[in-house]
Amino acid sequence: MLNLLLVEDDSDLAAAVIDYLELEDIACDHAANGVLGLNLIEKNNYQAIILDLNLPKMHGLTVCELMRAQGNDTPVLMLTAMDSLKDKLAGFAKGADDYLLKPFAMAELIVRVQALARRRSGQVTLLKAVDIELDLKMKKAFRNTRELKLTPIALKILELLLRESPKPVSRSTITQAIWGDEQPESNALKVHIFNLRKQLDLAGDKIVLHTISGFGFSIADERAR
Repeated sequence: MLNLLLVEDDSDLAAAVIDYLELEDIACDHAANGVLGLNLIEKNNYQAIILDLNLPKMHGLTVCELMRAQGNDTPVLMLTAMDSLKDKLAGFAKGADDYLLKPFAMAELIVRVQALARRRSGQVTLLKAVDIELDLKMKKAFRNTRELKLTPIALKILELLLRESPKPVSRSTITQAIWGDEQPESNALKVHIFNLRKQLDLAGDKIVLHTISGFGFSIADERAR
């Protein structure tokens, strides 16, 4: 079952959307203003967020911008009555993934959120997990504010692990994402993982890069060594 968040101040529209989503076996939390919406986003894991633009207490663009700044890559479908290119570009610049113009057909809303929920957003610019940060714009990684000396491939591996943290990522998924159909030397991934782990260990007193026997790797917290 999909788990969504609807941030919409029009109570009648919100009730109609939630009722329709329930018919499609989709669970949906609701926030009537931007501040409450951001609080729910920070506390819960959603597969997609339906976000109105003109919200009380905090504008929808601000909500989206703040969640992206926190490293939240949940896909966002923005609802708006404004159809100008300028408005759409402003939304995408703040981190929206898709737009739906009011009034809209409920069936189209379902199709859009189902498509978004199958992926993570590419709009996020900062990834965080445990005490690690990866700035995707600057292509720099830090642990405990100390910059990690990583190769481009190690940065890409770290990005994959942070996006899924604390869940593990399989070796085959990493290999396909980095090298595609051009398979690397047999120990190439092992070498890059070794160097990534070395840099992470130098910058902190906890083991955060874990090997999952027979599967792959994960970034997750653990008690200090």
